[in-house]
Amino acid sequence: MTSTADLVTGDPTPAAPEPRRRTRNRHRYRSALSTARARTGLVLVGAVILAGLLAPLLAGHGPTEQSGQSLAGLGTPGHPLGTDDLGRDLLSRILYGIRADLGIIAIAVPLGAVLGCLLALAAATHPVADTVVQRVFDLMLAFPGLILALAVTAILGPGRLPVVLVIALAEIPAFGRLLRGGILVQREREYVTAARVGGSSARRVLVRHILPNAADPLIVQIALSLTVAVFIEGAMSFLGVGIRPPEPTLGAVLSQSMPYLAQTPHFAAGPLITVTVLVLGLSLIAEALNREIRR
Repeated sequence: MTSTADLVTGDPTPAAPEPRRRTRNRHRYRSALSTARARTGLVLVGAVILAGLLAPLLAGHGPTEQSGQSLAGLGTPGHPLGTDDLGRDLLSRILYGIRADLGIIAIAVPLGAVLGCLLALAAATHPVADTVVQRVFDLMLAFPGLILALAVTAILGPGRLPVVLVIALAEIPAFGRLLRGGILVQREREYVTAARVGGSSARRVLVRHILPNAADPLIVQIALSLTVAVFIEGAMSFLGVGIRPPEPTLGAVLSQSMPYLAQTPHFAAGPLITVTVLVLGLSLIAEALNREIRR
């Protein structure tokens, strides 16, 4: 924060240089990720990601390769997790389903974050733009996720692109409103007033002073949005409006298991456990980051 002397003399040099602020933020994130809670989350998420990346090495069969053994049980030779109703290896379909899900959310969440932040920055430029952007956010939030998914799929058809768009559209208001709120709070702080008195332009104040301090909650939101994206993709695949079969996703495998739940419960256990581990890991990371930022 700028000192009282800086405010009086109009010294344009901030009391806390930008590199020092960034270094402090890095230390905070490092401290948050070093807690037991965050380490547990990183291990869980890392294990799922590693399993998806190594799918070609870990899977003994192709995800769409059929055999003569349908609904085989656990421990079947050549099929450690059994097979589905079409004789496809469940381990392979789960591993390749992880790859498909991670590929989608790795594109969709950053896309939603970038678009939401751009709209928030546009809102910060003028009161009229702020009103327009807020109405856009309200309009997006007015659509339930399922209705939005069905509407996008009706226009584009099932596939990867509709899933990416639905997740991105769902995340735009979350990131946009969060950054807008942070900008409104930070622009009233004393160090911003000192920078303006020191002759800094509005753009420089926004980029070098307001945004670095308003961006902390966005780090937490990314972890939370990844969790939400896992559920959205799973729900769309479960309802048959996601990626087209026979390409595997965790939601699609879970959907296929429903008619055989009483007969072969292990059919549903694999994707359920995988989703639970991934969501739990992301939630632990988000909670650890949130606790550190709120300190």
